[in-house]
Amino acid sequence: MFIPHPNLSDAVNANVVQSEIEGGVSLGDLLPSTVLEIQTQHHRYTAVFLGESQALISGHPEYCPEPVLVAIAGSTWGGSMLKLRYIGRGMHLEFCHPEYRTPIVTSRIQEVRERVHPRSSSQSANPESMPAPSMLARGTFTKPS
Repeated sequence: MFIPHPNLSDAVNANVVQSEIEGGVSLGDLLPSTVLEIQTQHHRYTAVFLGESQALISGHPEYCPEPVLVAIAGSTWGGSMLKLRYIGRGMHLEFCHPEYRTPIVTSRIQEVRERVHPRSSSQSANPESMPAPSMLARGTFTKPS
């Protein structure tokens, strides 16, 4: 649970609280090869998490029509304050693209989902073969149907 920081303004503390209410995912909680679907107001991105803050991202017709290796900086509330290595609903994803000098900032994120691949019957019968519950168990992702 977030405790407001006395050295931050009420507006900043409110943004942090709102990001926890809206939900999202911390990159530190993901296993490499996790696939995220990120729906913004204007585009649907697919990001294959590779570890640390590296991802192969696609989904924008100009910046990444095909998967491109980027560094995900985190998410912003539309200003200069960045929640590092975090992808949050209601926020704007910021990533560093190798062909652009300034970071790419998306439109507001509407949804973040982990893409789950169907398992064979032998996998579903063996709980040890199931991936770690990661963020799904904590309710910050929308569970795929």
